[in-house]
This record gives sequence, structure tokens and C-alpha cells, in this order.
Amino acid sequence: MDKRPLRLLIALLISTLTLLGCQPAPSGAGVDNTAEGQRLTTVATDSTNTTDAVDLSGIKAYLLEQAQTLKTNTADLKRAADDYYSLAEKANFDYAALWQHDPAAVRTTINAARSAWIIASPLYEKMEGIVAGTPSLADYDVILDAGANGADDPENAVPFDLTLPNGVVLPKPGNLFGITESTLWGTFADYTTGIDADLDDNNTLDFGETLPDANVLTAGATALDSYAAELLTAAEAWQPTPADAFTALVVMVPTMNEYFGSWRDSRFVAGAASTQRDFVAISRLADMQDILGGLEVVYGEVQPLADTVDVAQGQQIADGLRTLRSFVADIYQQEQGGKRFTPEEADLLGAEAQNRATTVTGQISQIAAQLNIAIEQ
Repeated sequence: MDKRPLRLLIALLISTLTLLGCQPAPSGAGVDNTAEGQRLTTVATDSTNTTDAVDLSGIKAYLLEQAQTLKTNTADLKRAADDYYSLAEKANFDYAALWQHDPAAVRTTINAARSAWIIASPLYEKMEGIVAGTPSLADYDVILDAGANGADDPENAVPFDLTLPNGVVLPKPGNLFGITESTLWGTFADYTTGIDADLDDNNTLDFGETLPDANVLTAGATALDSYAAELLTAAEAWQPTPADAFTALVVMVPTMNEYFGSWRDSRFVAGAASTQRDFVAISRLADMQDILGGLEVVYGEVQPLADTVDVAQGQQIADGLRTLRSFVADIYQQEQGGKRFTPEEADLLGAEAQNRATTVTGQISQIAAQLNIAIEQ
């Protein structure tokens, strides 16, 4: 689902409350919210000249690195999907016969596609904070990772239809990472064949071991690769501004409830009771770390601006972002170690993360206001 309008509303509310002196109390150590700690002393006499002079090339370099590597891996995914489609086509799309007569080739192509997807998805998450938080780039977040299925949520639907090689058109089918993930891991029956397949060859049918519909997989992978190329071109043309950077931070930092809610409802917490089609191959906790890591890169580039307003608060923001990511990382390490969190625990952890994120966002908003930087809508 495209949550950007809601994210922006929340961010602007936080900003307004902060400027009115209603900033929420922090829930972690290391944040000074006393009157002295919140004192904003403007060091720069001309904030416009200060913001114009700041070098944000590191943000663009980071975005380009992720976008270039993403394009490489979506091409790998497309290649594997096309190979699988060729196998299915030769078998006249008789998937039972295909699996019976050539399981080795099927395993090779599907596992190659899964491996490429597993690499590509985190690459996008690492730059999602920039893409989703920048108005001129945000449409790509809807297309690639956040847009909804038009039948489920018309208001937040993706802006495209997906035409399959067999001529079938899927109207506004949802974001492309979601389509390819649910096809490769069999979480949406319409995108699979119903043929069970021991894809890891361990003599056991594990989660997601069913043959994907080759038409959906190749169409989804092709579209994903095409839009990844478009995003790379847009990233090459983009010149980040202080308003872009602060907007991305204010819009994307206070989204912890959204991500923790998705994690709570996923198979990583809900188990077999989960009805989510996506976020099944990689835990949302890993995604959150990648997103926050990208936002730390953004803030690192504008911290010199923050320091012209208040050095202490500038460092508090950096510390707050770092400890927020560490908080999520600790939960993820526990999950990787075998701990299964309950939905109730997920909600409590999400509330704690949201409190931390809201505090940091309030501080960022204060700095932006002092620098006369408007948060873009």
C-alpha cells in the first residue's frame, strides 16, 4: 500500500506539535528534552546561504550505488524467469509433466530467480527512505514496493496494468516486488500452478515449494527490471537539495508502527495463520534496518547544517537514529536466533520504536524550521 500521504500527514503533525512545544517524551536514553537541551541557538546568520553551500553529493552517490546494483540483480531475476518460462513453454505449460520430466532444470531456474530476488529486495530497501521520501522519486516506491492492488485498495493502487505473455492483463495488480515474491514463494494461489515441488531437493515439502505460473513470473520480473532501469535514470538526473533530504527524514523516520505492524502480521510472527502474500522471504525487521541505514546516510550529509543551528541537538539526532536502528537490529538478532515473538510483543516493540522515531523526527523538524527549510508535500 502507498502510505506516503499518511506518512506525510503524520510527519507534519509531529512537526507542528514540536514547534508548539509539544514534542513527545523520548523512551530511550541519550536524548535531552530539558528546556536547556531543547534550546535552539542559531549560529548561522544567513540560513539560506548556509543551505545552498552544503554538499549533498554523498546522498546521490549512495542512491546511485544501490540503484545500479539493483538493476544488475533485477536483470538476473528476469533472465532466470525467462529461462523458466522457456521450460514451461516447451512443456506446453503442463507443469506436472515439466516437474516430472525435468526437475533439475526447474530447480535451477527457480532457485536462481529466488536468489536474485533475495539480493534485489534489500538493495531497494536500503534506498527506500530516499525514494519514498522524495516527492520527485516517490512514484517508483509505489510501483516497486509499496503500491496496492487496485481491487483491494483503489486509492493507493499502482499506476500500471501487467500484461502477461499469454495476453492476460492483470489490472493494477500491486507492487512488483510483491508480485514476484508471492509468485516465487507461492503465497497467492492465482500466481501459482498448484504443483508441489521439492525445490531444495531435501525430500521435504517446505514453505513456498510450489511451481510458479511462468506467465506471471516472467511478466513481473520483466516489469521490475524495466522500472528499476527507469529509477536508475531518474536517480542519475536527480540533484538532492536540503529540502529533499529533510523531507525524506521527516516523512520516513516516523514509520515504525507501519513496519512493525507488517512484521506482526507476517509469517515471521503470525506463522501459518498469516495471510500476507508478501514479506514472506525476508523479515520486515531486516527491511527496517536497511531503511534506517539509508536514512542515516541522508542525515550524515545534512548534519553539518544541523550543527550550524545547535551542535548538541545535531548529535542527539545522529545518536537517536543510530540507537533506533540498533533497537531493531537487536530484535532481528533474537528472531534469527530462533525466538518467535508473539503479536502482542510485536505491538509493544513497535510502540517503543515509534516513540523513539517520533522523538527524533521532532528534533529534525525543529532543525529544519530553524534553517527555514520547508518540508515538501
